[in-house]
Amino acid sequence: MTDVLRRGRTSLAFSFLVQGVAFALLVTRIPGIQNRYGVSDGMLPVFLAAVPILAGIGSVTTERLVRRVPPSRVLRWSQPVVLLALLAVGAGRQMAVLALALAAFGLAVGALDASMNMLGVSLQRAYGRSIMLSFHAAYSLGGIVGASLAWVGAHYGLALWVSYLPVVLVLLPAALVGSRWYVDGEAQAPEEKGAEAGAGGGLKWLLPLCLVMTVAYIGDSTVSNWSAKYLQDVLGSSEQMATVPYNVYMVTTLLGRTVGDIGVRRLGAVAVVRAGALVAAAGFAVVAAAPGAWVGMLGFTLLGLGLCVLVPQTFAAAGRRAYETGRPGASDAAVARLNVFNYVGFLVGSPLVGALGDAWSYRGAMLVPMVLVLVTLVHARSFAPGADRYGGGHERPRTADVGRSSNGL
Repeated sequence: MTDVLRRGRTSLAFSFLVQGVAFALLVTRIPGIQNRYGVSDGMLPVFLAAVPILAGIGSVTTERLVRRVPPSRVLRWSQPVVLLALLAVGAGRQMAVLALALAAFGLAVGALDASMNMLGVSLQRAYGRSIMLSFHAAYSLGGIVGASLAWVGAHYGLALWVSYLPVVLVLLPAALVGSRWYVDGEAQAPEEKGAEAGAGGGLKWLLPLCLVMTVAYIGDSTVSNWSAKYLQDVLGSSEQMATVPYNVYMVTTLLGRTVGDIGVRRLGAVAVVRAGALVAAAGFAVVAAAPGAWVGMLGFTLLGLGLCVLVPQTFAAAGRRAYETGRPGASDAAVARLNVFNYVGFLVGSPLVGALGDAWSYRGAMLVPMVLVLVTLVHARSFAPGADRYGGGHERPRTADVGRSSNGL
């Protein structure tokens, strides 16, 4: 059984990595996509907003789908769709092709994000200790790899399909092979799982976690969309130096998530979440007050170290709370609904900072996500384990709770 769990953990971590590569290849080549299809500056926000909206629909659909089929099956087939949609974006020429490819990408990403985190929550339950941050560390690593590949493609003037095709040819079959070892949660009859998920429709305890998820992604989207502009226009850096903060942010996110599980095991989830919120708020404060580019980059470094723990621990807390209520089937529903607020934060964050920057100042705009991330401190107790601990305690689950492999092992 230990071998089953280890293979399941490795295969799921690889899936997170693949998703990080695919998403980074899309978002970092947006100027190239815009030029290829002739998308105007006015139309570009419409296309960009459509992806997270459709991803939210995909996540909600997955909540219903996993009542009938295991999350491993949803993940197994949604990941190839994401990769093929990415390739279609790079290979198409007409606006209709771009619209259809992005629609497929968005819907599949929603299903993929939800099912990946469902499997991560159930695996953490089976392990009896915090491992959720390690999966999101794999995603961060994939993002760094994808952004690096995108830089190479842009630097050498490669066509989009030339950049995307080798990646898809390598990752798609590897992901399909790896999907044989996904591990689902404990088996339930479809009618039992559907009844439990339906009973969880009024899970009011999920609301604080939804707020934390939204705030975390407002912070993340602020860095990804505004760090370069802020460093160049506000802090007076060169164009080349303005590309550094996001890379620094991704590297520190990877580092923080790599060691974060150890912190959760030793200090507990509540302490780690509180520390992350305080460090992230300090990062925004440093960015807002920075006299120059180097101090600004220090602020973005702090943001990576602080924000990196919030999202994985929010998913983990949702799954844990569902298990503690005695309704394991509600865990998948909770994760799927929580995942929607990932996209809400992404949609709100960038326009919010942009509007405040234009109407007020970009320094002042950075104080708004700083205040929002401090809201996490108010709801930090929502991350506390109950009788069933795998944050600050060491109680392990019963053997009957250990998941089953998606290929029947």
